[in-house]
Amino acid sequence: MHPGLWREIWILAGIAVTSLFIGALIGRPFLVAAIGFGLYIAWTLRYLRSLHRWLLDRRDSEFPDAGGLWGEVFDEIRKLVKLTSRRQDHLSSMLTRFQKAASAMPDAVIVLSHQGDIEWANTSAATLLGVRYPRDAGMRLINLLRDPEFAQYLERGDYTELLEIFSPENSDIHVSIQVTPFGSSQKLVVGRDVTHLARLEQMRRHFVANVSHELRTPLTVLGGYVETLRQIDKINITDLRKHLDTMREQSERMQRLVNDLLTLSRLETSAPRTRDESVDVAELLEGLKVQAQILSGEQQHAITLEADRSLRLLGSREELLSAFSNLTNNAVRYTPAKGAIQLAWRTTGAGAEFAVTDTGEGIELMHIPHLTERFYRVDTARSRASGGTGLGLSIVKHVLLRHDASLEIESDVGHGSTFRCVFPASRVAGS
Repeated sequence: MHPGLWREIWILAGIAVTSLFIGALIGRPFLVAAIGFGLYIAWTLRYLRSLHRWLLDRRDSEFPDAGGLWGEVFDEIRKLVKLTSRRQDHLSSMLTRFQKAASAMPDAVIVLSHQGDIEWANTSAATLLGVRYPRDAGMRLINLLRDPEFAQYLERGDYTELLEIFSPENSDIHVSIQVTPFGSSQKLVVGRDVTHLARLEQMRRHFVANVSHELRTPLTVLGGYVETLRQIDKINITDLRKHLDTMREQSERMQRLVNDLLTLSRLETSAPRTRDESVDVAELLEGLKVQAQILSGEQQHAITLEADRSLRLLGSREELLSAFSNLTNNAVRYTPAKGAIQLAWRTTGAGAEFAVTDTGEGIELMHIPHLTERFYRVDTARSRASGGTGLGLSIVKHVLLRHDASLEIESDVGHGSTFRCVFPASRVAGS
C-alpha cells in the first residue's frame, strides 16, 4: 500500500483514539469523535474544493498546494499537466512545420472533413484549384471546384487512378488530382500541375503521327512498284530502270528520315560532353561548300565562302558538321536556280557566328518561331519534293543548345533569308 495512504489511515486512527480518550474524560465520547472526524473531513474538502476550482479554470488560477496524501496527488497531477503541455507544444510545433512545408509545395494540398468540407488548404491550392484558405474554410469543395468529373470522382470513392482536369483559374493549366483517405473518413486532395507532361504527350502523339505519315508515302510507292513488277510477265528494261530509280529515291528518302531521327534522338538523350575538341571551322566549311556545289548540280547556284581561319570552335566536330550541313543543304534546296548562297564564319563582339545567306523566296514572319519544330514545313509539297525530312532545323537547334549557342533567323519574303548560329566567347578559340 502507498505510504501516503498508510499515513492517512494512521491519522484517522489517531483521531479515533484521541476522541475516545477525551470523550471518556468529559463523558461525551461520540460527540468528541464526531467533531474530530468532521474537522478531518472539512480539511479534506478544502483541498478537494481547491482542486475542483483549478480544474474549472486552470488557465487563470495557480496550482493548489497541499500536504499529506493530497499533496502527493497534486504533485502527480502537476507532473501530468506539464507532460501534457510539452506534448501539446510538440504536436503544435509539428503541425506548424507540416503546414509550412505543405504551403511551400508547388502542388495544391487540401484537407477535407468526412463531410467533404475544407478544413485546410495551402497557397498553391488557390493557384491551381481556386481554393483560398482561410476564406473558404468550412465550404464544400465540390461547390467551389465545379467540375462534374471531379464531383463523380470524389463521390465514387475509388481513387486508384488519377483524375486530370483543367484548372478553374486558368484553362491552359492541366491539373492531376489524387485523393488519399486518412484518419476518421477524412481525405487529402493533392493537385499537381501536369501541363508540361500533357504537352509532351501531345508532342509525342504528333511525332508518332508525323513519322507514320512520312514513312507511309515511300512505303506505299515501294509496295506498289514491287506488286507491279511481280505481275509483269515480260519486263521492258527501260521501264524497269525507271521503276528502280523511283524505288531507289523512295528508299533513300526513308533512309534520310531514319538517319535524322537517330541523330535527333542521340542529341536529345546523350549526356553533355565533358571534353571538347578544337574544331577547325574554316576547313569544315570548305568541305561543306564542295558538297553544296555537288548538290546544286544543274541549278548552278553561286556559292561563296568567307571564313576567318584564325577562329576555332570548342565542341564536337561531328555535331557541328551535322548542324552546318543542314543549314547549307536547306539553302541549296530552297534557293531558285542560279541564285546566290553565302557561307560566312566570322567573329562578333560577343563571340563568333556561322551565317548562311541565300536569295531564295524567304519565309513569312508567322512561320519563323515554328521552324525548329519537328516536321514543321512552310511548304509541305516543296519540302518533300526537295528531299527534306522536316527534322533538319530541329537537329540544328539541339546541336546549338549542346554548344551554348542560339539560332537567329532573318527573312524577307521575296528576297531571301539568313540563318545565324551565334556562339559565345567561351566556345571560341584561336588557331
